[in-house]
Amino acid sequence: MKSRKIILGTRGSKLALFQTNLVLKKLRSLYPNYSFDLKKIVTKGDKFLNEPLESSIEKGYFVKEIQDNLIKGSIDIAVHSLKDLPVDSTPKLINAAILRRADHRDSFLSINKTPFQDIKPNSIIATSSNRRRAQILKLNPTLKVISIRGNIDTRLKKLDNGYCDGLVLAAAGLERLKLKNRVSNYFNEQQMLNAPGQGAIAVETRNEGAVKDIVLSLDHENTRNCVYHERLFLKTLMGGCTSPIGAYCKIENNIITLKGTILSMNGMESITKELKIEYNSNVNIGIDLANLILNSGGDKILAETRSL
Repeated sequence: MKSRKIILGTRGSKLALFQTNLVLKKLRSLYPNYSFDLKKIVTKGDKFLNEPLESSIEKGYFVKEIQDNLIKGSIDIAVHSLKDLPVDSTPKLINAAILRRADHRDSFLSINKTPFQDIKPNSIIATSSNRRRAQILKLNPTLKVISIRGNIDTRLKKLDNGYCDGLVLAAAGLERLKLKNRVSNYFNEQQMLNAPGQGAIAVETRNEGAVKDIVLSLDHENTRNCVYHERLFLKTLMGGCTSPIGAYCKIENNIITLKGTILSMNGMESITKELKIEYNSNVNIGIDLANLILNSGGDKILAETRSL
């Protein structure tokens, strides 16, 4: 590979920059003879804040401009939150590395550090996603759930200024920005299943050339395998990413476990299933679990959410 500057592209939020600098640090450590730099790119997702979050993800609003720069050659590497990437692959591009996953859970934040289970009836809880909204209402239908958009700092300011009584955010983002002290409690997998891929960072390159080869060294195999099956579960269910869908996969002692859920928008209907089998590279547990849920009534829930 010629000695030239390798450019990493990213959104300009604090979290996106932290994640990209994490990748940058790893690359500089592994390849001290190469020169790396960072380029901030504004995406539609940063501008169209009135668009529902799941719809923005499905349309690629958080990644398309970055991917366009990657295809054109303006950048050489793109760094994304994996959950922001549409499940369908982009021609000419590849997720060359998935970094070791951080905390996959969702977290609850309130002004007085009141945990979720002690929140009073009719309290106002803010979230950006239908998945969290539905699971919040399933846990406590007396709550009022409202929409909130913007970066983490913006959402925390809204909480502090009385916009809502509580807020649900991804634990990984708070941890990366050293904001764990704001967390009132974390939701376990029985309470709230995460978005497929939540907590993982994807490092995307063109599907050819030496840059792909150097990025491959960052890949964490266990994380890649787990998020692959979570996203396969989502892709199999999808008739629109706006449906409330959660999934968490783990591989331990050569056993793969995948738990998934699909809910109605108001959380009153839900189907949650879990599969656990011996792991090998040929398993299709994501497809198997999705079909199990569809055949258990999930198809009706999907049809209802699509019609809304």
